[in-house]
Amino acid sequence: MLEDTKKGMSLPRQVRIFDTTLRDGEQTPGVSLTVEEKVTIAHQLDKLGVDVIEAGFPISSKGEKKSVSKVVSEGLHAEICGLARVLPQDVDAAIECGVDIVHIFVSTSDIQREHTIKKSREEVIELTVSAVERIKNNGAKCLFSAMDATRTDLEYLRKVFKSAEEAGADIINIPDTVGVAIPPLMRYITGKIFKDVVIPIDVHCHNDFGLAVANSLAAVEAGAREIQVAVNGIGERAGNASLEQSVMALKAIYNVNTNIKTEYLYETSKLVERLTGVRMSPNMPVVGENAFSHESGIHTHGVLENTETFEPGVMTPEMVGHKRRIVSGKHAGVHGIQAQLEQLGVKASREQIYSITRRVKELGDKGKRITDADLLAIAETAIGEVGGDEKVLVLEEFAVMTGSKVIPTASVKLKFKDRELMGAETGVGPVDAALKAVRKVLSEVEDIRLTEYHLEAITGGGDALSEVLVKLEDSSGNIASGKAAREDIVIASIEAMISGINRIFLMRIEKK
Repeated sequence: MLEDTKKGMSLPRQVRIFDTTLRDGEQTPGVSLTVEEKVTIAHQLDKLGVDVIEAGFPISSKGEKKSVSKVVSEGLHAEICGLARVLPQDVDAAIECGVDIVHIFVSTSDIQREHTIKKSREEVIELTVSAVERIKNNGAKCLFSAMDATRTDLEYLRKVFKSAEEAGADIINIPDTVGVAIPPLMRYITGKIFKDVVIPIDVHCHNDFGLAVANSLAAVEAGAREIQVAVNGIGERAGNASLEQSVMALKAIYNVNTNIKTEYLYETSKLVERLTGVRMSPNMPVVGENAFSHESGIHTHGVLENTETFEPGVMTPEMVGHKRRIVSGKHAGVHGIQAQLEQLGVKASREQIYSITRRVKELGDKGKRITDADLLAIAETAIGEVGGDEKVLVLEEFAVMTGSKVIPTASVKLKFKDRELMGAETGVGPVDAALKAVRKVLSEVEDIRLTEYHLEAITGGGDALSEVLVKLEDSSGNIASGKAAREDIVIASIEAMISGINRIFLMRIEKK
């Protein structure tokens, strides 16, 4: 079905990737990169294989001009571009930086032209032609953008682009400056311009309605041969078309080549995230932490059998430098938990895996996010437990009462072999009371001392999983430890105590 759909498109073999992370990306509110940070990102983009790096807007400040010049001096393989208005001083500032391409822009929509630059349609064309000629006379390439093209009268837009081409422009750009285009409109405008000009067409789409990538791809379908993108889709307002999503859609769905080395996409994304401070959503396509993560039992079972059951297939985590993750949670299944444990180097029996899965689901139902550290603690507890018929002591019920004006009191009900044992005790706190209650009830059949108690929070936060380790000794000198991991310290403490006691009884049986 997909291949039949593509038959009506004039898709190119190759699309050039113009990256504007250092220019439009830096215009993200709250982002300000140093010269050194810009150079670091530029080197990463060059490693990634972008065709053009828009290094900045030289006329905007001395620091900006310095950073553009610095990027130029690095001797990168990518072409370096500088932004300029259609004004002589802007063009000259970019030329002085030594850029390969000068990207000039001017408002062409009536609303912008009348309210911002206050120029007539004829004046806009005159400024465009003059700026293009100035760039070409200085030996640089010229990229011309008709700002707010998608809200510009089409016949006038065609006239402006034709004038830029005749003046010597090397490439023209159709920007959806305020992100109001939909894919059919982007396809329509690009198709019309494609029939008018000989030089390549570029597009620059904003993401105000979440359509930047879709609009960029629609333009490619209609004749665009270059797209402007930013790493992680950062930029003005809701940002630009995402580099990662655009490139992988072209490669994996359209079978259109780019020069991007896709195995560096995740690496590049994380670098830009760190240096800009703009955090990615976990569910961001391609490079988000959850892009190749699975929790649902049905999904994990399918993916473990064949990754294409619940992944695109044409795009794997390895292709973008990412990793597939099986995640623990209330939707997890036995197969997923087993696979996660194997990744963590933990071997468990079938019975233990079922026990671990049950505990993971219990935590997930309480809204707890289970980390690898949590899973390890749960697994270690389950694996360390005395299981099945070997259990002599079983916790059946317990209750704890505490408060500012209440003496902490705990009551427990235990099953020892075929007997039911019940009792209560007070303590300095709920944990102390609970452990004393267990010992008191058990004293009817055995005197077991608590010699050590350790508590550790596995993960941060108020819902941190608590791991309790106890060491116990009986009247015959048998020593055993017990461990439990729960989000409730009291429950973890009681379970650790019960686990240790069962180990002592098992030691006695083994000695006999």
